[in-house]
Amino acid sequence: MPLHTQVDESIQDDELDVNPVYVRELTSEIPRYRLPAHGMLPRTALQVVRDELILDGNARLNLATFVTTWMEPEAELLMSECAAKNMIDKDEYPQTAELERRCVNILGSLWNAPAGSAATGCSTTGSSEGCMLGGMALLWRWRARRQAAGLDATKPNLVMGSNVQVCWEKFCRYWQVEPRYVPMVPGRLHLRGAEAAAKCDENTIGVVAILGSTMDGSYEPVLEISQALDRLQAERGHDVPVHVDGASGGFVAPFLQPDLEWDFRVPRVASINASGHKYGLVYPGVGWVMWRTPDALPEDLIFRVNYLGGEMPTFALNFSRPGAQVAAQYYNFIRLGHEGYMRVHQACQDVALRLSGEIAKMGPFELLSEGRDLPVFAFKLRDDITGYSVFDLSERLRMRGWQVPAYTFPDDMTDTAVMRIVVRNGFSMDLADLLLSDLRLQVRTLEHHPQTQPPPEIQHKRQAFKH
Repeated sequence: MPLHTQVDESIQDDELDVNPVYVRELTSEIPRYRLPAHGMLPRTALQVVRDELILDGNARLNLATFVTTWMEPEAELLMSECAAKNMIDKDEYPQTAELERRCVNILGSLWNAPAGSAATGCSTTGSSEGCMLGGMALLWRWRARRQAAGLDATKPNLVMGSNVQVCWEKFCRYWQVEPRYVPMVPGRLHLRGAEAAAKCDENTIGVVAILGSTMDGSYEPVLEISQALDRLQAERGHDVPVHVDGASGGFVAPFLQPDLEWDFRVPRVASINASGHKYGLVYPGVGWVMWRTPDALPEDLIFRVNYLGGEMPTFALNFSRPGAQVAAQYYNFIRLGHEGYMRVHQACQDVALRLSGEIAKMGPFELLSEGRDLPVFAFKLRDDITGYSVFDLSERLRMRGWQVPAYTFPDDMTDTAVMRIVVRNGFSMDLADLLLSDLRLQVRTLEHHPQTQPPPEIQHKRQAFKH
């Protein structure tokens, strides 16, 4: 037998094939809130982060969010290929800029911009930025009109329902605009025409109409609001434009309710925003905002930046952001077409209507909406159900992985606590049946074991929702 001599050769830790998470890192603390003194292998870092993310909820079972949680593998591949492209570098990535331009034109057509109007728009990081940009345009136009007429321009206000998304509250605070909220009341859970007009005066920069309330999924009647403002102008001379916050409905109504007049077919609608990363079916974050005509966007809000070789007009609250979501939006447009979007959203609405119909039959629940506008609906416990609350039920469902939010309505209806279900692409009828089965089980459990005193974390959550 041949003899072999041991070779004394040191082996570096980073050459080991064994994953250090299960050996070296087993007893080594990885600092969470400061930079570690030394690095680690890529696969080790990946394993550490992945292990922590196991604690997150399952995105497919998240019925709280409106944001897209599933895309085709081809779209994910395209996004990974475009992740390094900076959307703002239009000279360096001219074709990405071209895809953005095509998306804006597609949306102009989808939202019925008048022929020859030269409707203008841009991509954003989401609807929140789109709302900010739309609000700024309203404010600048109102101020310019007031100053041109020699009138006071220091007390602007914005009229909206109390069910608006928090970005509108932020807009008013950041730009010192008085928010005039129309409260929700039983039987009227969103803004209507008469109530909107009653809040307007010569200092009103605009009215925000929501196409798809986050509270219950219902559409605010844009045409009715516009007609009420027409009467206001005829009677008192106040010419008040409308901004449509179509964060969700802007990508649903054109396909499921094509005859609904909410968009640029309504002459008083000056601007529209929507979230590409909601029912536009793109991963976050991408949004869109459009103005009916170029003069609806004041020229002095547009910056013409000489950057990296060319002059670039821009209107945004940020600068650098990835081009991947814009590419993915264009992918969806050409991949699905009008028919594809209609089929996807109709499938979502079919699931929502089945869920709401079955929940209404269960006994303890009262529907506040059914999912006939957005595929979104809200429901509450009957007033005579006192042994448990929607917060208890929400916590019980979370034990099975379902994330169904429970919350109270805004001011004047804070005593009304509801649950809301958002149906998105990827939530199948089979998953809906599983949810119904679990919901029935948890209702039976709570009926047999009433909650006399909610746990401290539930009490805290209730208080947080109220404030």
